[in-house]
Amino acid sequence: MDMIQAMRARHTVRQYLGKPIPAHVVEQLEERLETDNREYGIAISLMTEDSSALGLSAKLVRAKGVRNYFMVSGNAGGDDGIDLDYRLGYVGADLMLYAQTLGLNTWWVGGTYNRKAVARMAQGDHTIGIITVGYGVVQGEPHRSKRPDEVSKYDGAVVPDWFSNGVNAALLAPTGLNRQPFMITGSGNRVTISSASGMPFAGVDVGLAACHFELGAGSRNFDWRR
Repeated sequence: MDMIQAMRARHTVRQYLGKPIPAHVVEQLEERLETDNREYGIAISLMTEDSSALGLSAKLVRAKGVRNYFMVSGNAGGDDGIDLDYRLGYVGADLMLYAQTLGLNTWWVGGTYNRKAVARMAQGDHTIGIITVGYGVVQGEPHRSKRPDEVSKYDGAVVPDWFSNGVNAALLAPTGLNRQPFMITGSGNRVTISSASGMPFAGVDVGLAACHFELGAGSRNFDWRR
């Protein structure tokens, strides 16, 4: 399975089998996150065989068997927070899709996790959530999605296939509260992606959608305008 196939196959999975992730697969996940951390200047880390990350509120969504997870974290420093959240969302999407190529399932958790416990373990001072990872009891189901015309607009008489493919890919990305609050705008080969001001998880959602858009559109076909 490649990343494009993983994007179509990945769905939220909240219940996991007790099957441990093999050591060689854990090594592959750690190599991927280390590469991403270096490239994007963040501090995501992987915790295995630990059940302390989910709070009591996770029971409301029937979470079960969560023992492995990425802590999605970075160091704020002089960052305004928006760009850091974008990078964390972007890399989080990459890690989820990569995990899917390895036969694993994931769940992006932005709210129902044990913030105090994760803050003690995380390597960065700004943590936006966790990504559970493991072998799902089921493979999950597609989430309810907006229409492409609700999240995109293209300035031109003919919408290029690469733009349409990118928008459809972005709609497969998880977003905070499943609201898909982003807007993708294209003109020529220039593309902008943004979120309404004041939205919770705005920077994160834009990063998640941007990673998916790049995969669907093909990074050679366009340039980001930010």
